[in-house]
Amino acid sequence: MTHFADDQRAAFRACARAFTGIDEPAYLKCERDPLEPVIGLGDPDARICFFGRDPGADEVRHAMPFIGAGGQKVRGTLYRYLYGRAMPGFDASVNVGNLFFWANTVPYKPIGNKAWSMKVKRSCHPLMVDVLLKNWRGSDIIVLGREAFFWFGIGKSRKERAALEEFWQRDDRYSAMMPVELSSHGLSRAFRLYPLPHPSPLNATWYKQFPDLLTQRLKQLNVRQDNLLVPSSRSFP
Repeated sequence: MTHFADDQRAAFRACARAFTGIDEPAYLKCERDPLEPVIGLGDPDARICFFGRDPGADEVRHAMPFIGAGGQKVRGTLYRYLYGRAMPGFDASVNVGNLFFWANTVPYKPIGNKAWSMKVKRSCHPLMVDVLLKNWRGSDIIVLGREAFFWFGIGKSRKERAALEEFWQRDDRYSAMMPVELSSHGLSRAFRLYPLPHPSPLNATWYKQFPDLLTQRLKQLNVRQDNLLVPSSRSFP
């Protein structure tokens, strides 16, 4: 499993001190530190990363992303796809998640679960780019929802942002792939984005369709029990 370097953790904590809007009561209720980022990380060799918006109350309580109702939708679909049966319980959802890499635009729960402002997303952006470049060797990212998708346009040129907007307007956005490049501190790497709708139960338009859409993405990416890791020859920059 990937672990934060001390300097990465310190950078996130310093960043969080500089902005407002963290749902501190939710952290205190669970006896969690509101400055501690909730990032799943995972196997650095995982082929697939799941990238979402931000953690909720369940994620704070378990100090683990994508573990609430929406995350269970993701994990349950992964389990059924890999093992051909329904996910038996919470522990199984944690274990199947260990086969993938997990990250969010902002690794802190916002008050009211409202999307973070662009100012906050910009402040955390270099740190999360750093996580993707330094803590993970993969390149295929299943992006959950519009907010997470357009995070990849932060700091980009007008032309690049327009390309993301044009892609999002396509009828086939949940089956097509969007290439992007991320850079940080002299490091740069190409990634492939595979957008899906956000799996929240509040997303009435897509919630019921989500398992089928994710299953199609997993087939598209040739995900199998024996094909979950990047080639061992690939190393960190």
